[in-house]
Amino acid sequence: MTISLTRRAALGAAAALASPRLVRAAAVEIVVHYSQPVIFKDSKEQLAAAFASRHPDIKVSFISNTPNYEEGVQYVLRQAITGTLPDLSYQGLNRVRAVAERGLATDLAPLIARDGGAAKLGYSPAILGQGRVGEAQVGLPYAMSNTILYINADLVRRAGADPLALGASWDAILPLARAIKDVGSGVDGFYIDWMPGQEWMWSSLLYSHGGRMMSVDEREIAFDGPEGLSATRLIDRMVKQGGMSGFTSGAAQQAFFAGKLGIMMRSTAALRGMISGVAGNFELLTATVPIPGAAQGRLATGGSCGMILARDPARREAAWTFLKFSTSAEGTAIMAKATGYVPCNQIAVDDPAYLADFYRTNPLFLPATRQLPLSLPWYAFPGANGVRIGQAFVDNLARVVEQKAAPEQVLTDIARETRRLLARA
Repeated sequence: MTISLTRRAALGAAAALASPRLVRAAAVEIVVHYSQPVIFKDSKEQLAAAFASRHPDIKVSFISNTPNYEEGVQYVLRQAITGTLPDLSYQGLNRVRAVAERGLATDLAPLIARDGGAAKLGYSPAILGQGRVGEAQVGLPYAMSNTILYINADLVRRAGADPLALGASWDAILPLARAIKDVGSGVDGFYIDWMPGQEWMWSSLLYSHGGRMMSVDEREIAFDGPEGLSATRLIDRMVKQGGMSGFTSGAAQQAFFAGKLGIMMRSTAALRGMISGVAGNFELLTATVPIPGAAQGRLATGGSCGMILARDPARREAAWTFLKFSTSAEGTAIMAKATGYVPCNQIAVDDPAYLADFYRTNPLFLPATRQLPLSLPWYAFPGANGVRIGQAFVDNLARVVEQKAAPEQVLTDIARETRRLLARA
């Protein structure tokens, strides 16, 4: 079955017009799964509409029943057992490994090569690396994010500071956060969105100090060294020096929207929602995050990666056609404008025709793109216990936020539990 409009298909279409006895090939319907519809629904629907105008022979049906990446990977693994996998699934970058290691994903390298190669399609080596497991190109990044600072400029001014000159270090930002809180009126100064994505935000603090999650050969954890201790102590400082309260993520967001939180460290994925939630009630600014590790400092990359799971050749080809469009320069521009994620296609980055005007008129989106050179992959622990390890991070870091345990003890406990779960995987 022919999916794309090849020369043969074009000749067939012409023949069909000339002879009513010939019928067109049946359309192909593919099922596409993605998580976090609160963030991605608009961009996915815009993509589908643009795609349909170019490929009327491929019908796209979305499944978006998983609110986060952890539930997204569990959904796919359950569907694999029952033989009802979606044809294409956009998985969290840290869950690509779990899907690939179970043999569910198609190696995209032959398809990329067949259609002109990575450079022609706009896929840089760094982008491709986010979707590679071992030697196989099992996915293509659709959306990438990093952490930025969201700033209530009005509260910063009330604290006597210039919101356009916060300083590039935590030594400057945390005292400012305390000053914002000390202004009174039930205002909090700072919050780090440490719970969603499990260990993702903490890993960004670790990377910013120059650390890594595991050794290169993945035989031993590496996060329990000096860099990991500095990252955990930084959260402790956010509470002690910055006056951070023990908000949930949702409560912190509502406080920010209400003008009751000065600075929030959060994923760029939330940017469009943050703009909508603030709704012009105060001046919203964004900024890059401090990198204590200087030349070695990096940031964790969040986001999602499209993986083809279809086994039927026609549906697999149709899924590739949609995945290729969603990660094209046009597709990534649609995604970037509709969310807070950074573009994953180099052509869209380099060619001003796609996003230059958007970034010029939407400067809040710029800090995330400026941090792209610092990106490290969202780490996925080997074995079957990755989700449980991530939860161990959250459960233990809560003890720091709630001031129930010292950073040193918490890091020791996380390391012990991680080793235990890795041994059982």
